[in-house]
Amino acid sequence: MADDVTGKGLGGRLPSRISEHFQTLRSEMDRLFDNFLTGMPPLTPSFTGFHQAFPAAQGLTPAWDVKETEKEFVVTADLPGIDEKDIELTIRDGVLRLRGEKKSEKTSVGSNYHVMERSHGSFHRSIRLPASIDEDKIAARFDRGVLTITVPKRPEAVKEQKKIEIKGA
Repeated sequence: MADDVTGKGLGGRLPSRISEHFQTLRSEMDRLFDNFLTGMPPLTPSFTGFHQAFPAAQGLTPAWDVKETEKEFVVTADLPGIDEKDIELTIRDGVLRLRGEKKSEKTSVGSNYHVMERSHGSFHRSIRLPASIDEDKIAARFDRGVLTITVPKRPEAVKEQKKIEIKGA
């Protein structure tokens, strides 16, 4: 039986593609627990392999970009379809955390049917910021599904760049 999902028809082994998906998930979970047990802060997991194995999980994890300029860091997160009131942004011990919840409700009514679908899910992302930031001056703006977080550097951290001469042999 080639389609036996229990693996009993395959001598107790799961088909290789299912096994690969579970191995990816297990590796990611092992990495998360290792970080927890060694006292490392909970940083955002990559979940690259997880998203390839389970594409439905990708929809809730927001994409974001981090850019550094001379005076600040700018973090942007794409949060389409999410209301501002469903977003929480915090910073603690240099770790910026973004949490949110996406809710949707869809109703279709016809002459002989009424369908109501509801879905929801939550997400969180974290990033460790360098010690050079000024936590008291962080600002966030939410506009048309894009959250922009401006994280200024402390004045003493903003220094002039010094060019280093490179000499030939």
